[in-house]
Amino acid sequence: MIPENLVQRAEEYVDSGAFFADLSAMVAYPTESTRPHSYLAVKAYLDEILVPALTQLGCSVAEYANPDPSGGPFLVGTRVESPELPTLLCYGHADVVDGHAGQWSNGRDPWTLTADGDRWYGRGAADNKGQHLVNLAALRLLLAEQGSLGFNLTFLFETGEEIGSPGLAAFAAAHREELRADVLIASDGPRLDATTPTLFLGARGGVRLLLDVDLRPDAYHSGNWGGLLRNPATTLAGALASLVDGHGRIQVPALRPPGLPDQVREALTGVAVGGSPGDPVPDEGWGEPGLTPAERLYGWNTLEVLSLGSADIDHPVNAIPGRARAVLQLRYVAGTEVSRVREAIAEHLAAHGYPMVEVTVHRSFPAGRTPLDDPWVDWARTTLEQVTDRPVAVLPNIGGSLPHHVFTDILGLPALWLPHSYPGCLQHAPDEHLLGAIAREGIVLAATLFHALGHAPAHLPLPVPRSA
Repeated sequence: MIPENLVQRAEEYVDSGAFFADLSAMVAYPTESTRPHSYLAVKAYLDEILVPALTQLGCSVAEYANPDPSGGPFLVGTRVESPELPTLLCYGHADVVDGHAGQWSNGRDPWTLTADGDRWYGRGAADNKGQHLVNLAALRLLLAEQGSLGFNLTFLFETGEEIGSPGLAAFAAAHREELRADVLIASDGPRLDATTPTLFLGARGGVRLLLDVDLRPDAYHSGNWGGLLRNPATTLAGALASLVDGHGRIQVPALRPPGLPDQVREALTGVAVGGSPGDPVPDEGWGEPGLTPAERLYGWNTLEVLSLGSADIDHPVNAIPGRARAVLQLRYVAGTEVSRVREAIAEHLAAHGYPMVEVTVHRSFPAGRTPLDDPWVDWARTTLEQVTDRPVAVLPNIGGSLPHHVFTDILGLPALWLPHSYPGCLQHAPDEHLLGAIAREGIVLAATLFHALGHAPAHLPLPVPRSA
């Protein structure tokens, strides 16, 4: 069991306002990876926030250039206590999405952490600065309580997760030895809901697609030419309906997963989606029939239309437009074959009479999942339930995406995610916020896992040998 003193230290850190002050300092850096001018803010955040935090943990720290010129630098902190001890790899990302300045409620500044009751507003408060602060703080408190961690630590920070983690896979492959570990424990994404401690074991992948029906450079009078010229908007609407119907059901076999594994179905039994204040209510009759909302979100694929347009919808004229476009996103679970997604869609459209629709893949990121029967999963769940008064939800993966595959497929690690946020935190929108109650509980949960790692039972895989 975790020492009571450590629990008290963790709770006092939040209750005293120290956590809020530390997070305020972090939020103040506008580390928007979507904006080219953010390099100075990113570099300052690494040098002035993360390097001191890692140094305080007794880590040696190294910064590395990104092998991909479109991405920012990587930071690695390393503490080796003994080659005989297990090694923990932690991960976080220093970048945030666009701040959306001027769009926040009540005139809030995205770069100033502000409290409204238990909601702490600021860009990055939930994604991901607040979450990696929870883990850094838990490690720091554990070190102060014991004088040692009881394990070796490697902490990896990237600076481009919000733009698809460019260069991360190549960096991990090139630094495989430096990043060797027994397990990844990291924090990103949301809990199942605001009140349920959660472990998730992976992430869905994503493919963003552009459908373009570019038939002619000019628009022609609908009275003079209607019924004679193919309408690109009508064509695109038909093409979309052949891919995903009006009830959200995927119509292309190649875009569907091979099935719902029994282990995944069992893990999702009884899992409820939504229900927190501000959450929308799942629509009845939407998505794959025969599945529960949890199975549709965490165990199945979805094809969503993100944007759709032709001509000027606010100022229409009596003319047949020349072009129509749509941006789609396929969210897919591990086990789905996506190497021929573009070809599969193009072939499907041609077979349904839409060869004039051009299909382009704009961006993609892989799915990944740690097996539900991995011994680290049961260890983590059992450990966390020692300090929480309710069951811990174990999700096969989240509905969104993050670079889980880098840790499982490239580094060969079991990867466990302990999120310190919730689905309604608005992390990519104005009014992003962290809940103080989740931060308070999150530090206790993280400290509990880290403490238990120093006393890991013998049935877990043996430590990976590493040099002192």
